[in-house]
Amino acid sequence: MTALDDQPGIDTRLPWHMRGNYAPVMDEVEAFDLPVIGKLPADLNGRYFRNGANPMNAPTLHWFAGDGMIHGIRIRDGKAEWYRNRLVRTKALAGVDRFDMTNGAMDLTVGLANTHIVSHANRILALEEGSLPNELSNELDTLGPYNFEGRLDTPMTAHPHTCAETGEMHFFGYGFMPPFVTYHVADAGGQLVHTQAIDVPGPTMIHDFAISRNYAIFLDLPVTFNIEDAMSGGMPFGWEEGYGARIGLLNREAARRGEQPRWFDIDLCYIFHIMNAWDDGPDGHTVWLDAGRHASMWQGGADKFEPCYLWRWRFDLNTGTVHEEQLDDREHAFPRIDDRRCGLQNKVGWALSSRDQGSSEMDGSSVFLKYDLAKGTSEVHDFGPTTVSGEPVFVPAANGTAEDDGYVITYLYDKATQSSSFVVLDARDMGAEPLAIVPLPQRVPFGFHGSWIAD
Repeated sequence: MTALDDQPGIDTRLPWHMRGNYAPVMDEVEAFDLPVIGKLPADLNGRYFRNGANPMNAPTLHWFAGDGMIHGIRIRDGKAEWYRNRLVRTKALAGVDRFDMTNGAMDLTVGLANTHIVSHANRILALEEGSLPNELSNELDTLGPYNFEGRLDTPMTAHPHTCAETGEMHFFGYGFMPPFVTYHVADAGGQLVHTQAIDVPGPTMIHDFAISRNYAIFLDLPVTFNIEDAMSGGMPFGWEEGYGARIGLLNREAARRGEQPRWFDIDLCYIFHIMNAWDDGPDGHTVWLDAGRHASMWQGGADKFEPCYLWRWRFDLNTGTVHEEQLDDREHAFPRIDDRRCGLQNKVGWALSSRDQGSSEMDGSSVFLKYDLAKGTSEVHDFGPTTVSGEPVFVPAANGTAEDDGYVITYLYDKATQSSSFVVLDARDMGAEPLAIVPLPQRVPFGFHGSWIAD
């Protein structure tokens, strides 16, 4: 029994990810000139697009397996000009199977495109880690699979990272056959300029990775692909304790010469999401990584999620040692930063947390955490006992230079009214009332990741 089960109209015979506000919406709608409660900042000009799994045909095996649907809102000159939701018109949605069971081949143009949506070099890409991206227009029309002009021949992670200094987008793909992991770099203009196989011992599931000024940082952790489970229609990934856990640091310049990461063994764990990483410069010897750590993942079943806490890893390149430290004892999900600090030391970060620790952030009610990483403290924005939030996304103010000089935005769901809204918070004052709330014309189901795409 979850907190969603006692809501009207909940069919408890369905899987948990098909009930309440996890349940899909069947209609694509749009509305214009939306009402605004409060005042939208005049310098907030752009689009907020958020991706999520929205199964259109039948209940899926897992929450991660639904069709991609983008919920978007257009903000300009203090007005909420429009809201619309659109399915990503993938080949999978059209019924094409990504696997050829006769020879084991996988069609990389077939995917769900349901996990993230990012913008780079004037292209908007809907992402999921098992396929090529799908390109969208800024009006959310699907333009089709994108392979970097034929240069990308692996899946693309849902979590690319764009270097704050160079504008390069760093990403990777993983697969079920060697090479299991491949590292890619696209330059600021969107050209794929580097591709390199990363040596790992088996078909590990890598959801996210990180970059610092001088390193690409890979997570080789004990969640692995199982072909027997996949062929039988079960969850294709599971916990494999004997695989071990390690983190690899690959010098970004040395990578261009084909060098491999330097690996550091760590305690068994799983990491879904990175907050950030940084190092102390070309002549230094220390690299830091902040991320959400799960003690295990899917150990004993597809719904076995251990709590996630913010941890820090400090790598000493002189001694070859790593120090692991828990930074916060509150459970969290979806850590984010000011993206202008990607790969550089950040003092501020945000994450989604539950109002009542021990309950899911999305089953109970939620709060935002704002971390002051320099002081080791945090602030809370409490959305109230009936409200559930999505991922916090930071948007810098027009002339803002500080990491919290701007706004935090997301979608909200109110369990009392079964309705959704878009909210804007003052990133400097997390305890303050929202600057603006925009009621939306339909429910926005719980989803995954999104981006602010500024004008």
